[in-house]
Amino acid sequence: MELKIENLYKTYRKKEALKDICLTVSEGIYGLLGENGAGKSTLMRILATVDYQNKGMITFDGTSITALGEAYRAMLGYMPQDYNVFPSFTARDFLEYMGVLKGMEKKFLNRKIPEILELVNLTEAADKKVKSFSGGMKRRLGIGQAIINEPKLLILDEPTAGLDPKERIRFSNIISTMSKEKIVILSTHIISDIEAISNRVIIIRKGEILEADEIETLTKTASGKVWEAIADEETFSRLSRERTIIRRKQQGSNVLVRYAGEEFGTTENKALEPTLEDFYMYQCI
Repeated sequence: MELKIENLYKTYRKKEALKDICLTVSEGIYGLLGENGAGKSTLMRILATVDYQNKGMITFDGTSITALGEAYRAMLGYMPQDYNVFPSFTARDFLEYMGVLKGMEKKFLNRKIPEILELVNLTEAADKKVKSFSGGMKRRLGIGQAIINEPKLLILDEPTAGLDPKERIRFSNIISTMSKEKIVILSTHIISDIEAISNRVIIIRKGEILEADEIETLTKTASGKVWEAIADEETFSRLSRERTIIRRKQQGSNVLVRYAGEEFGTTENKALEPTLEDFYMYQCI
């Protein structure tokens, strides 16, 4: 299974949202990282056929997704960033409605819907109106409709927004469990979520792909560049001007700081193993 993007461009009026995107992905989970406005949602909308490129080609197993048409959409699960659920539907009704839109048979849906409700922890709310749901519950229902057709290609735009820590862990486990024989592309601002379930990441900046590689390969490039130190306020002020600050925590009159760059010579430093967040902050911002 292979999704290939070749020389993709997307322009809104005079603004280039995507510039010469070239990317090939196969089975597995891919994290999509980038600042707001980098082009992540635009790319996902095009892959989901909700929007269309100005130039370029997208193929699935060698055939244009335009030529595949409904056959491609039948293999697709998509959850957009701004996701609205009909408020008068119950959770069960909504999943059934989305299943019918995707061309699924009633007999299959009768078996599948209880499984999905259990997966996204909405069994007890199955017959409650969506208008009574919290934001997190609506997100979980959105995830449910995206996976109800057992898609080969699953595209999730900010799926963990509004989920509490327990729900985020549950979501990560769901995606990890169901990622066999699938291509999963998910975007999130929570880098630890990507690190938890994916070993590959795609980083977009200003509409262009900056990096696309395994997380371990990328983080290795920051080896020897990530440090922890305790500094007084004056030293921290100088350090923050000359290095990339990853994180700071006040400790009385001093600051515990994690930073990236060359070792700062005027304070005692402890070398740290770099994470994806360290790499992203150091190399991509």
